[in-house]
Amino acid sequence: MGQASRLTLTGDLGAATAAIQDALAQRTAKADPTVIDVVAREVHGPGQAPPTAPAAGRFLRATHAETIGTRDYKLYVPPTYTGQPLPLVVMLHGCTQDPDDFAAGTGMNDAALADGFFVLYPAQSQQGNPQRCWNWFKHNHQQRDRGEPALIANMTREVMKQYNIDPGQVYAAGLSAGGAMAAILGEAYPDLFMAVGVHSGLPVGCARDVNGALMAMKNGAPRTASRKQTTPAPTIVFHGDRDTTVHPVNGEHVVATLAAGTVVEQEHVRSIRGHAYTRRQHRDAHGKVVAEHWVVHGSAHAWSGGRAQGSYTDARGPDATREMLRFFKGHARLGRR
Repeated sequence: MGQASRLTLTGDLGAATAAIQDALAQRTAKADPTVIDVVAREVHGPGQAPPTAPAAGRFLRATHAETIGTRDYKLYVPPTYTGQPLPLVVMLHGCTQDPDDFAAGTGMNDAALADGFFVLYPAQSQQGNPQRCWNWFKHNHQQRDRGEPALIANMTREVMKQYNIDPGQVYAAGLSAGGAMAAILGEAYPDLFMAVGVHSGLPVGCARDVNGALMAMKNGAPRTASRKQTTPAPTIVFHGDRDTTVHPVNGEHVVATLAAGTVVEQEHVRSIRGHAYTRRQHRDAHGKVVAEHWVVHGSAHAWSGGRAQGSYTDARGPDATREMLRFFKGHARLGRR
């Protein structure tokens, strides 16, 4: 931690994170005796999918500017769009990434081509953070109508005005720092985002500064209650249990608020070519899945089922892009127009 502290003081969060990675130890999550276990099953995955041709449609570059700040973004517009209402997925990249890298690694544009929806990729600037991390760990970026959460929400609303976006089908997902920011959006703006996906991220308010962020990433940290208590948007979490950048226990902390008082169904899945995984579904009193937690066994800090064309991906799966979209579709709110 001495080297990490010195790097932190210089503002080099990326190098400090790398220093911490060398000291991390694997921690195995304890079993929860309250879950309902489903008999384990075995699946035979196809392995790594071959690279596909660039998706059709338009991948536009634009800038959102307001008093809070200015950020570039890219927007995927599917070729089937002729003015009809379509869903929107907001994708938040991780540190050192950008929209093009994140789009390539997750394959989200190809999924949008197949299913017919928009994808918005906000871009963090080096002025906003030297490593292009979303500032999830700063107290002034963790609440509604403040900082980067407000900037991303307003950018989303701007795109909704420009195109015919169905307000009942707007979602957000992110990786690492982007996953932590997606969790913040789900708590701060559950009226705007119908559901969120958090991949290798952290819970809301688990840190208030850089030092707190490094400790939460190393050891895990529980969610800190927000000033205004709200029920977060339904959330799906992916986390590799060999992640040495963000401790896997953080995934449990992300779903903790939504999981309270739910009935838990647990499924263990073995795979011949892909990673084995454990999935927990949390159902409320009405039987609705309000949270889903995927622990990918043997995977590190990478987008599960991602493509080698992008950084921080693990092609062995399960496919986080596909499963997040399935979860999102299950939480569309009808009659919102």
